[in-house]
Parts: sequence; C-alpha cells; structure tokens
Amino acid sequence: MNDDISKRRLGRGLAALIGEMDQPLPVGGNKPGVNPDRMIPIEFVSRNPKNPRRYFNEDELQDLASSIRQHGIVQPVVVRTAGSERYEIIAGERRWRAAQLAGLVEIPVIVRDVDDRTALEIAIVENVQRSDLNPLEEALGYEQLIAEHGYTQNDLGEIIGKSRSHVANSLRLLKLPDPVRDMLAAGSLSAGHARALVSTSDPTVLAKTIVSKGMSVRDAERLAQNDIKAQNDPAYGTIRREEKDSDTLALERTLSDALGLDVSINHRGSGGQIKIAYKTLEQLEDVCRLLERR
Repeated sequence: MNDDISKRRLGRGLAALIGEMDQPLPVGGNKPGVNPDRMIPIEFVSRNPKNPRRYFNEDELQDLASSIRQHGIVQPVVVRTAGSERYEIIAGERRWRAAQLAGLVEIPVIVRDVDDRTALEIAIVENVQRSDLNPLEEALGYEQLIAEHGYTQNDLGEIIGKSRSHVANSLRLLKLPDPVRDMLAAGSLSAGHARALVSTSDPTVLAKTIVSKGMSVRDAERLAQNDIKAQNDPAYGTIRREEKDSDTLALERTLSDALGLDVSINHRGSGGQIKIAYKTLEQLEDVCRLLERR
C-alpha cells in the first residue's frame, strides 16, 4: 500500500477509521471485503499482539463485565480474519476481556478486511484519542509506527492531532530503564515526573525517591536538575550552591516541552546560556527549522 495514501487515510481521524467500522453494513452492501455483523464463539477471537495497550484496570474490567451480564455487548468488537474460523481483534479488546469475565459464549463482531499496517494504525489511533493508553504504551505505539512503517514525528503529530513536540516528549520516555517504565505504566509516576529523569545519572533511584516522598513534578524537576549539576561538577555534591529559581525551572520545562528536547538555562550576571541537547540529526534539523521560521 502506498505510504502517502496510507498516511492520508489515517489522517482522516478516529471518526472515519473507527466510526465507520463500528457501523454494520446492510446485506448486499457494495464495499468489498466487508462482512455484516455476526455472532461468533468467543474462543475463536484472539487479541492483536501488536496492540499498544498492555495494561487493563481489573476493577474497571469487572464493572464492565457486570454491565455486559445485564445488557450484553452494546458495541460489537471489530475483528479481522486470522485463518480458518479464527479472528484477531482490531478494536475492542477491553470489551472482549470483560465478555470473558462475564462468561459469554459468543460475542457480536464486525469483520473488516485490513492489512497488518492498517490494524496497527487503528489500534494506536483509537487508544490514543480515547485516552486509553498510559504514557508508556502511547510512546511504544509511536515507536512501532516509526520503526515499522516509516512515519516521522511530524506525521504522527498530524495523524493523532497532537504537536510534534508531544510525540517527541513521549518517545523520550523510552530512554528510561525498565523499573522506571514499570512505575510509569502503573501510574506511580506521571509523564511529567518521568521526563524529568531522562538525563539523570540514576533514574531508578530518583524515581523511587519521588514516589516515596510524593513529590510534585516541580519538585522532581528540581531533584533531577541537582543530579545533572552533580554529574557536570563532582564538587556540587559536597558544596552548597544556589539552586535555580522556580521561574528558571519553569522556563526550562516550557522550552523542553515545546522542542521535545532537554533544555538547560544558566544565568551569568546579566547574560547567560541556553543549552539544547539533541541526539539525532533529525532533532537538530527540527530545531534549525523552528529557529529559521522565526
């Protein structure tokens, strides 16, 4: 499938991709590769292994299962064929899981004939726009589209209706070690907390400190900044130095979020320095384009 056509199709948004899929077609509909609603045994359905969503709240699943026992599945699960009498979920894994808890033998499905790429696109866009992904799952979804289908950060920003810097900041979270990523996935750390730790010497230790003390994002940024200073100046750990004021830290955070890169501001008398850290030529080119536009 042509890349530009695929990206334009995805850019139509969730309403087009999911909304159309959730509407059953009348018998004799003229769209090729589309089947009307049907009931199929639940054991014939399996999850999409590339679905970016990995975490499901058990209490919420139980609540949904109770609702399904009373009212059934109101919205069918969207699937695609995956072999003889086998189906793979495109959208609706949460409903499928709750239906199993509710003890359903069959579930209503809408079958759509889509390829691997489209199935992945739909799964990511659906979850992101419905805010069903935690920050780590969102970042992994973006990474999948970039690695497997050649999307740029700008492409993804346009597709999901968010800024390029939002995508860049999400991807930065993947630099964190597994223990910190686990805290992020579990909700112990917010994306703001986690972003502050990306360039620190020991993100895991600092993350545990943030969680145990219930630190705010601002406190976490100050803790991370002190750690980065200590990396650059070993004496910092033993000599008391003036910390950056809250206005400077807030400006660093604003610029970092706008660029999707680590930004450091250091005052020196009436002047100072702004440092922008980049790791790839694409990131450098993005900064250059932003500066040139101004």
